[in-house]
Amino acid sequence: MKFQMVHENYNVFDLERSLKFYEEALGLTEKRRITAKDGSFIIVYVGNDTTDFLLELTWLRDWDKPYNLGDNEFHLAFRTDNFEEAYEHHKKMGCICYENKDMGIYFIEDPDGYWLEIVPDRRKQQ
Repeated sequence: MKFQMVHENYNVFDLERSLKFYEEALGLTEKRRITAKDGSFIIVYVGNDTTDFLLELTWLRDWDKPYNLGDNEFHLAFRTDNFEEAYEHHKKMGCICYENKDMGIYFIEDPDGYWLEIVPDRRKQQ
């Protein structure tokens, strides 16, 4: 029996703001959308051409406050082929929330407070 990771869901308070962030910060664009007939929710799957894995952004019409992410110890990681350029881009965006220079990684924070780890492509160093 085999399993393949398909997507992960993040609930978002402002869908358009989140879509803009993910496109600008990580190059993720809308792949498909599901809208409830009664307008109670919208689900947008975003991704890119480097993998089939998608991030599912769910907006709930009746949710009226920012999401409580607790201690926020969960995250998605993104490998980049140009770590220095990505770092400068995210620095200009003002979304870097934590750096671990010893490990050679940093995190960016999306509009809802989700952390996204940015790691260099170390496969080239092996």
